[in-house]
Amino acid sequence: MKVNQKNPLGVKPVGQLLQQFAVPSIVAMLVSSLYNIVDQFFIGRSVGAIGNAATNISFPLSIACIAIALLFGIGGASAFNLTMGKGAKEHAVFYLGNAVTLLFGCGLILCIITQLFLNPMLQFFGSPDNVLNYAKIYTRIVSLGFPFLILATGGGHLIRADGRPQITMVCNLTGAIINTILDALFVFVFGWGMAGAAWATIIGQVISGFLAIWFLSRCKTVTITRNHLVLQKKYIGKIVALGAAPCSNQIAMMAVQIVMNKSLKYYGSLSVYGEAIPIACVGIITKVNQVFMAFIIGISQGLQPIVSFNYGASQFGRVKQAYFKAITYGGILVVSAFCLFQFAPRQIISIFGSGSAEYYQFAIRYFHIFLFFTFLNFLQPISSNFFTAIGKPREGMFLSLTRQIIFLLPLILIFPVFVGIDGIMFAGPVADFMAALAVVIMVVRELKRKEFSEEL
Repeated sequence: MKVNQKNPLGVKPVGQLLQQFAVPSIVAMLVSSLYNIVDQFFIGRSVGAIGNAATNISFPLSIACIAIALLFGIGGASAFNLTMGKGAKEHAVFYLGNAVTLLFGCGLILCIITQLFLNPMLQFFGSPDNVLNYAKIYTRIVSLGFPFLILATGGGHLIRADGRPQITMVCNLTGAIINTILDALFVFVFGWGMAGAAWATIIGQVISGFLAIWFLSRCKTVTITRNHLVLQKKYIGKIVALGAAPCSNQIAMMAVQIVMNKSLKYYGSLSVYGEAIPIACVGIITKVNQVFMAFIIGISQGLQPIVSFNYGASQFGRVKQAYFKAITYGGILVVSAFCLFQFAPRQIISIFGSGSAEYYQFAIRYFHIFLFFTFLNFLQPISSNFFTAIGKPREGMFLSLTRQIIFLLPLILIFPVFVGIDGIMFAGPVADFMAALAVVIMVVRELKRKEFSEEL
């Protein structure tokens, strides 16, 4: 117990700890969201709704990049920390080296696949004919940056595992700032349109990637050499096992995004909106919602080390206190987001360019209906991470998949059959409510267990 008491995680006020650990995670998540939303802003202002639809068609590939980054980034970071904790420093460094090779190598493979099969891939993602050329221009260029995007994102987790979370923020922020500046220059000044936004994006990603390489080559706790970059089966297996959970959540998001685009295209063509308007609006609104979710996910990631340490130290009162603090902070944020989405949808969508009367009508209805239960959406990510943090990854995995795969995906397929494109909108709040209900049932049952009978 003396060792535990010397560790700030065991004695420092829980509220202070949560702020300390959550802020870097929130910044990292916001930067990731900004890459997408900045392009959306400049393309919407210069190209219009068709351009916004094109970026949404390309969006599943961005999700695939994040999935690979989390698989090898979080997996490599976790394996590195666990092995360092056991005192096996000479083995731990191989996890960092192998993770770096896997990140860049898989990014290169994804880039090549995209270049070779771009046309059928975008059609599979649900691109309407009048959007396809815009999507091809944007995606062909952006895909060149995939190795660096994946390396920068996954490498950030490796740098954080080395005990330098501030450096991770520097890498991410540098790329995002450069992307924003170049977007304005290439799109508004040079008039390069879709291509300009794409080139601005990959230049920012390349710079972030090189910064990650630079800082990983100068680790604080170990030294990575060429030998550590050579892939070895025993290290790859553990990296993949530990990174599978966060990766699978991203893959679920990608699957939902593809099905969503296809459904919007099909049912949009049967409505007054047409094929492109629903895809354009949903692309913008999804990325706006991601900015809000960046705060929630950052809180959930900040919660994890606090809960894990105190649960291991049998300080269950602090575990409950940390969880309820995170829920409180998340609850305050979601009420603000709910008010914004319900009372200012036209103002939000107008930021990203103008459109027809049908364009605004669809966007406002989608904000009002699909995001109606925004005030419940903080429960799932925080609670999913809570279960993972207390050593129950199966429960955490189940909760992480409830909204996207178990509820939302089937509802997107079923509801529109009966009520057309409006069914896609109503699938959102129903899935949100059911996912929140599953969270409440599982959390209440967990907190009734004997060890959690300790008073806060």
